Amino acid sequence: MARTEQRLPLGGLLALATAGFLTMLTETVPAGLLPQIGRGLNVSEAQAGQLLTVYAAGAVLAAIPLTAMTRGLPRRPVLIATVTAVALVNVVTAVSSSYALTMTARGLGGMATGVQWAMIAGYAMRLVDEPLKGRALAVSMAGVPTALALGVPLGTYAGDLLGYRYTFAAIGVLALGVALWILATVQPFPGEPASTRIPLRQVFLLPGLAAILVTALLFEVGHMNLYTYVAPYLHRAALGDWVGPVLLAFGVAAMAGLFAAGAFIDKNLRA
Repeated sequence: MARTEQRLPLGGLLALATAGFLTMLTETVPAGLLPQIGRGLNVSEAQAGQLLTVYAAGAVLAAIPLTAMTRGLPRRPVLIATVTAVALVNVVTAVSSSYALTMTARGLGGMATGVQWAMIAGYAMRLVDEPLKGRALAVSMAGVPTALALGVPLGTYAGDLLGYRYTFAAIGVLALGVALWILATVQPFPGEPASTRIPLRQVFLLPGLAAILVTALLFEVGHMNLYTYVAPYLHRAALGDWVGPVLLAFGVAAMAGLFAAGAFIDKNLRA
């Protein structure tokens, strides 16, 4: 795949964005289906909400060590493996009647997600030359707010209409298709040679990185606390019919922020 300064490799970038879309959907769609999942697994809504917690915890715990362990491997097979893992997690969630099994599967899926999140942005920027890196990053990450804006409300609607198991089964099948899409359109890259890898302790000492990590942590804690329990909150406030619209508004705002970032990031990164 030839790289130029004039055009983005949209096929590959959209494949990355779709992988992110389905991964974010896998993580967050239970937020709109907690009552149904609780009944299906014979647990409370609070326990069902822990399906999001364990997924996020897996991503947090695995992101740094697994990324460090795999960064010497060819990039595309690692990325495809993470997407395939997400597909399998959804299939297990669709068929499992065991809370413990579902929790275990989602924890492992979160670990794959941690590696994938660490890869997508870097992969997108390797596909283009310097002037297009910010826009490539914005396109590749568009799947995340799209999942929040459209995917989760639609998943919630489908879960209400057909049952949550069919929703997860559909996400699993789509994820397998995206794995094939990545294989067909995303340029392969080798892993990092051992001689060029920066030790993790040096990465953590980079100026400003600690502030960025703390900011990201606080942002995600606030985001996930709100997003995870929005459905039970609205139900208890006698606003159960508003779950879809509220999630839609949440995601539309996220998309607006992404487009704004994509327009200005290359010239005003710090701002």
